[in-house]
Amino acid sequence: MAQWLRSLVGALLLLEGAAALSFLHHRYEEMVQALFRVQSQCPYVTRIYSIGRSVEGRHLYVLEFSDYPGIHEPLEPEFKYVGNMHGNEVLGRELLLQLSEFLCEEYRRGNERITHLIHDTRIHIMPSMNPDGYEVAAKQGPDSNGYLTGRNNANGVDLNRNFPDLNTFMYYSGEINGRNHHIPLPDNWKSQVEPETLAVIQWISSYNFVLSANLHGGAVVANYPYDKSQDQRFRSHRRTVNTPTPDDKLFQKLAKTYSYAHGWMHRGWNCGDYFADGITNGASWYSLSKGMQDFNYLYTNCFEITLELSCNKFPPEEDLERQWMANREALVAFIEEVHQGIKGMVSDENNNGIAGAVISVQGISHDITSGDMGDYFRLLLPGTYTVTASAEGYQPQTVTTTVGPAAPSLVHFQLKQDVVRKAPERKASGTRMNNKALQKKVVPRATRRGTQR
Repeated sequence: MAQWLRSLVGALLLLEGAAALSFLHHRYEEMVQALFRVQSQCPYVTRIYSIGRSVEGRHLYVLEFSDYPGIHEPLEPEFKYVGNMHGNEVLGRELLLQLSEFLCEEYRRGNERITHLIHDTRIHIMPSMNPDGYEVAAKQGPDSNGYLTGRNNANGVDLNRNFPDLNTFMYYSGEINGRNHHIPLPDNWKSQVEPETLAVIQWISSYNFVLSANLHGGAVVANYPYDKSQDQRFRSHRRTVNTPTPDDKLFQKLAKTYSYAHGWMHRGWNCGDYFADGITNGASWYSLSKGMQDFNYLYTNCFEITLELSCNKFPPEEDLERQWMANREALVAFIEEVHQGIKGMVSDENNNGIAGAVISVQGISHDITSGDMGDYFRLLLPGTYTVTASAEGYQPQTVTTTVGPAAPSLVHFQLKQDVVRKAPERKASGTRMNNKALQKKVVPRATRRGTQR
């Protein structure tokens, strides 16, 4: 009931002064013009940048919203939306263009909720990850578009089956109590991915994203990791083996935030399928290998879910306004979910930030790391947690903290350098030095490492 009430209050806040928007399908040039129009209307809180190019040379543009565009502010989380990964699933592309225009206009109107969101969050919006595929699908249009026409990129590759498979490594590693976060990529990974996939991997390696969603079509459900089943005995494409992450309850809450703020997703019955609460574990629906949401969770600090938003992959223009009204509050409410759990700074005794420090939560076998400035963000449900920060060359520090249902708890760590005993040296003759020659030394602080690999 409380979740319904929060969604209703949020929706009412957004209704006040909502501007009239154009509801049209945007080809590539029109999409670019729409992005730059928003940037020109809100120049002080937006920035446009490209993360790379598609197979056919189209820019993969991102529109950023922030009170300091282009700058990561310590303790301000990074959020991203990615649309149109499958070129013929176009609703997400149009919704993200609508969202961009909406955020700009509401900010200019002084909407307090949107103003706080932009000032407290660095929001990155990529309307189209597969602009080449979209152009193929758009040539046929909504009426005659085939189920697969334009789905893949210009090389005929499904981008959501093109990321390095870290699940298999993780499942094996888990059996031997191995690494549970920032799993390294295979040596030849660049030769195995498409230009669009490569651009996204380099993008998410450069920003310390905390929360994300990628927008799809063909169903109406909020899908959360893992997408790939751990049970390798099943070989058919479609199978139902629930494969939860260590953060399963948190992922369910994130998915429900979207589904219950959506016009009808939470009802469960959509497109001939039923999903309780409008959410599903990915592998419980069907197993998917080399997908983007699992890759985010296993390679970065980012928690990503996949939003299936329409039965019709390429809805007609007359349906776009209805879809926008159904998704508007959900799109905003999901961004706000980045502000939960704990966050803080990890520093040394001289208050210098420590990058790459590992943040471990007792009872949850998935760690995250601090960013380049030493700040970290750990999404958690309300409760009491024992949290440890550790870094090479430092003594770990453990604290107990309580997380509330609203703003994140601020938990800072100041790590002391390890003092170790110098190893005995040997003379050329092979005889040991006198014990008096043994000395203690302070190990220099480890070279700072980036948050991502």
